[in-house]
Amino acid sequence: MKRTSPKYFIMGVLVASVAFVGYYIISAENNEITVTDISYAEHLLGLEFSDAKRDSMIDGLTQYRASYQAIRDYNLDNSVPPSLLFNPIPADFSFKSERTGIQLQPLSDVRMPENPEDLAFFSIRELAELIRTEKITSVQLTEFYLERLKTYGPVLECVVTLTEERAMMKAREADAEIAAGDYRGLLHGIPYGIKDLFSTSDYKTTWGAVPFRDQIIDNDATVVRKLDDAGAVLVAKLTLGALAWGDVWFGGKTRNPWDITQGSSGSSAGSAAAVSAGLVPFAIGTETLGSIVSPATVNGVTGLRPTYGRVSRYGAMALSWSMDKVGPLARNAEDAAIVFDALLGPDGKDQTVYDLPFHYAADINFSELRIGYVQKDFEADYPFKAQDSLALVTLRELGAELIPIDLPDLPVSSLSFILSAEAAAAFDELTRSGKDDLMVRQVKNAWPNVFRQARFIPAVEYINANRIRYDLIQHMHALMQSVDLYVAPSWQGPNLLLTNLTGHPCVVVPNGFTEQGTPTSISFTGQLFNEGNVLAAAYAYQKATGHHKKHPELSR
Repeated sequence: MKRTSPKYFIMGVLVASVAFVGYYIISAENNEITVTDISYAEHLLGLEFSDAKRDSMIDGLTQYRASYQAIRDYNLDNSVPPSLLFNPIPADFSFKSERTGIQLQPLSDVRMPENPEDLAFFSIRELAELIRTEKITSVQLTEFYLERLKTYGPVLECVVTLTEERAMMKAREADAEIAAGDYRGLLHGIPYGIKDLFSTSDYKTTWGAVPFRDQIIDNDATVVRKLDDAGAVLVAKLTLGALAWGDVWFGGKTRNPWDITQGSSGSSAGSAAAVSAGLVPFAIGTETLGSIVSPATVNGVTGLRPTYGRVSRYGAMALSWSMDKVGPLARNAEDAAIVFDALLGPDGKDQTVYDLPFHYAADINFSELRIGYVQKDFEADYPFKAQDSLALVTLRELGAELIPIDLPDLPVSSLSFILSAEAAAAFDELTRSGKDDLMVRQVKNAWPNVFRQARFIPAVEYINANRIRYDLIQHMHALMQSVDLYVAPSWQGPNLLLTNLTGHPCVVVPNGFTEQGTPTSISFTGQLFNEGNVLAAAYAYQKATGHHKKHPELSR
């Protein structure tokens, strides 16, 4: 066999290399996909194919890319959902059909406070009784809260838009109806605020982000319409972390009323801060991964994240179609039940919503309930351990026989990119247009970078993650056969992500304070579509402790 001279071998390599580089440059100029491109992509995704297999893929990948471009050329508004709808229902789940509504305990005589400022921290039931008995009018109450919003809203940076003209019109309508004997119920004439990712006629819907700060979506979201039907009075559109992450929005950072040097957490930052500070009796928030639970905790208010599929998201900014949920933030769990009763049910627009009854009875008996607790997480070393331990003692004193449980042992944390993939799709145009550069937060762990990263999540991995999610739903269903509800630390362990993936309802309530004087919380999680048990248990705990009655002192 004739050996090639080293000189000619090196020349051959150089020629081949030049030819390859030339081919690569030409390919790049022609926008062609090459074997090298595919190998780089494999490395990124943790895969490895042979050159022959890579070569075989070129034509198909080129066709895929053309399809991607055609999809990008089609105008997809954020409001358009995917045709594939998330199903949180386990394989052998049975629905309850009995409709019993809300059963409340009698309320003692409610009087106007000697100090009018104390009115700011009355519950919905107390305010409703004052209105029903004509001790105060809706107009007077609306003016009172609007004044507080104007005074403290700038301090807390929690208000995007005051809806004063609309509010006064609705308040006058409420007073006229009530005077005529047409009383709609507990929310009639009660002011409230809403997270500024819900559309409202005649007012901007900014989503908390610079690229959308002048956006007008000229219709009312379903939750706004339902609250209108209940007679509630919208007084303010409240801040959210930009595109529903954190507490930083285009106008600043929403503050924690208990310590205004701190943020209020997010993304329902303004909703929680405004309720905490007595700027509104209740507010509407959303949760995808902690956006009700976290700010409710930090601000010391009660938050309800309902079962996925309970409340319509029509008119709400989409972040993750399979994880977004709408719920109230209020003074206590019973107030949350009152608001939730007005929000739930189908609207003919959000196809994920189920038409199922809601039953809330205030006279809950703990000894008749199977109440679990996530023993492993409570025994860990974490910031709220002392407060949570006392909460468990209180529940036992109320008659609960706490059952130790373990959450399903699946790779829950590895499924979180489901949210990233869906969010990147929801804001695809923002990323491709480069307008994401206008977002205030530009660190690695912020939406602009997360949206870009998510473009490299393969569809196959996204589908397989949702297949594991299906298994997670079945495992959770099996667990929930042994308990009616369970308690867990609000921030410790996998519970928050896990239950957002499975769609289970959660009520978070204050359970004490840190040494620095800021609130802590504990979370109650219930069976699918059984918010009533969770709310009643949480309210019984609140009545036994009184943490929810404490409120921050603000300087003007």
